[in-house]
Order: sequence, then structure tokens, then C-alpha cells
Amino acid sequence: MNRRMLTKDDEATTGDEVEVRREDQDKINKFSRLHQRELNFEEELKSKNKEKEELDDVTLELELADEDDLVPYKIGDAFFHIPLPQAQDMLASSTSRIEEELSELEEKIETNKEEMQQLKVELYARFGRSINLET
Repeated sequence: MNRRMLTKDDEATTGDEVEVRREDQDKINKFSRLHQRELNFEEELKSKNKEKEELDDVTLELELADEDDLVPYKIGDAFFHIPLPQAQDMLASSTSRIEEELSELEEKIETNKEEMQQLKVELYARFGRSINLET
């Protein structure tokens, strides 16, 4: 049998156990959901940034093409040969759409972080060091 000795800090916190109320548990659960949502948002943000970089690369490549060229443009799962100006317009539209999506996603992330921070303040005020909310 392996016994662990309590440190002075452990002894001090052992006597100060705080009862977990229903509202506390709800806050802890909400924090957990927000943290999971943040991870999903971060993953989506990476994906959108990669997509934007690819669109920027294609836009630069098309600047080198001749005005009269037909260029392959992917729509869904198929490629269509379209005139260069039309391809550039479609790329500009796609780029502006992805920039709007990135902006919305960054706002969602910020709002999510603010909610998590507020919950941290409330939960640490109630439980002190007996709870760990570091993500």
C-alpha cells in the first residue's frame, strides 16, 4: 500500500471543501461546452485561413495568365474552362466571402472567450484553488 503524505497546502484546502451547488455544476458544464466550442472554432479558423491562402495563391497565379486564356475553375467536383476575367471575378467573390466568414468566426471566438473568462472569475471566486479551469 502506497500512502501519500498531505502537504500543508493540501491540509489547508481539505478542511475548506466547498459544497458544489446545482448552479455551480451548471456553470462548470457551461464552461466545458464553451471550451469544446472554442476548440471547434479554432479548428474551423485554421481551415478557413488555409482556404483563404489557397485563394490568394490562385489569384496571384492568374495575374500571370493571358487575358484570352480559358482557365479551369472548380465548381463542386467538376472543373469548367472559363474566360480569365470571369475566373478572376469568381475568385474575388470567393475571397470576399471567406474573409467575411473569417471575421464572423473571429467574433464568435472572442465572444466565447469572454463568456469563459466570466465563468472562470465566478468559479474561482467560489472554489479558489480547488478547481482547475486552465485550458
